[in-house]
Amino acid sequence: MRRVVITGMGTVNPLANSVEETWDAVKQGKCGIGPITHFDTTDLKVKLAGEVKNFDAAEVIGPKEARRMDVYTQYACAAAKEALADSGLDMEKENADRCGCIVSSGIGGLETICIEHGKGEEKGYSKISPYFIPMSISNMAAGQIAIMYGLKGMCTSVVTACASSNNAIGDSFHRIRDGYEDVMVCGGAEGVVIPLAIGGFQSMKALCTSEDPNRASIPFDKERHGFVMGEGAGILVIEELEHAKARGAKIYAEIVGYGTNCDAYHITAPNPEGEGGAKCMALAVKDAGLEMTDVNYINAHGTSTSLNDAGETLAIKKAFGDHAYKLMVSSTKSMTGHLLGAAGAVEGIITTLALRDGFVPATINYREKDEDCDLDIVPNEGRKADINVALSNALGFGGHNASIVFKKYI
Repeated sequence: MRRVVITGMGTVNPLANSVEETWDAVKQGKCGIGPITHFDTTDLKVKLAGEVKNFDAAEVIGPKEARRMDVYTQYACAAAKEALADSGLDMEKENADRCGCIVSSGIGGLETICIEHGKGEEKGYSKISPYFIPMSISNMAAGQIAIMYGLKGMCTSVVTACASSNNAIGDSFHRIRDGYEDVMVCGGAEGVVIPLAIGGFQSMKALCTSEDPNRASIPFDKERHGFVMGEGAGILVIEELEHAKARGAKIYAEIVGYGTNCDAYHITAPNPEGEGGAKCMALAVKDAGLEMTDVNYINAHGTSTSLNDAGETLAIKKAFGDHAYKLMVSSTKSMTGHLLGAAGAVEGIITTLALRDGFVPATINYREKDEDCDLDIVPNEGRKADINVALSNALGFGGHNASIVFKKYI
């Protein structure tokens, strides 16, 4: 099988608007969560979010283009710009038909839908923007990136809620490994820190209502009581190894395995027995041609909800057996909040850098031990460690599970 490596990365997220600044913040254990500033939260119980900060879409992607994009597409294009520049890929020298794009979003252009619906109600629906539909649909981040860079291979968007960008990365990995493309631009984006989305998740009782940023997104902590909404994007450029070597590309790490399946259990709750998640991780490791004992670190889905964290812990125990207690298992959502369809991509970037630098991120702001979450969650302080194989989990509403196996490139 063809080997697949990561050669470029880009991100916009609550910690920073570049990869290296994000990694510096992760190593320092910074928290990107704070009071919501995008709108007035007076009528809501939820007061905190992981907002993108100091982001000027007009400056990054141009004022004309930015006006014709929903915020989630703006984030995706900004991250793609960094990732393509980082990769050093020269599309004028590439066979565009062998370069594809899979960029996902769990929800898509919800802010645009809200704005244009309000305009239609107030002024009549003949007055809504002609850009309403292309701005709001969930595939447009992938489409815009493909147009910007001339990517003429497979271009699509996977929509599997919070598993979306892991599926995007995994599907892209298989496309290259199986010979369909040589280069894929992949990841996810989300931009729904808006009243309708916060209100909807609040009504489900899925969101944390704490007003203390340091006790809000607290994965695996006994006092956890909901996730914190985040926003942003993560984009990776991945390519076939020999293709990367031929053009002298720097290589961050290798993607070696991908597993995906469904709990087929409930529209929002994970299977409390963790069976789907356990099988998904095992599928990913098998796809990599590795043993379960080869895995050193898991970047957990770790949302800070009661059901997810306990269920994911149980899933890891079922998948890894006794080796589960030798694993380091942290959740970087403690720093970023939950970026929904962008979560897996941002966490994939963090996992890649953990392999590169031999540093395992912490689960910050951890205080109260939960007997149901008794693995080594790397509490509060990151850890220097020689890790060769890492796994990143993403679990989504609808029972979607997706796991990616990353390996240090040698």
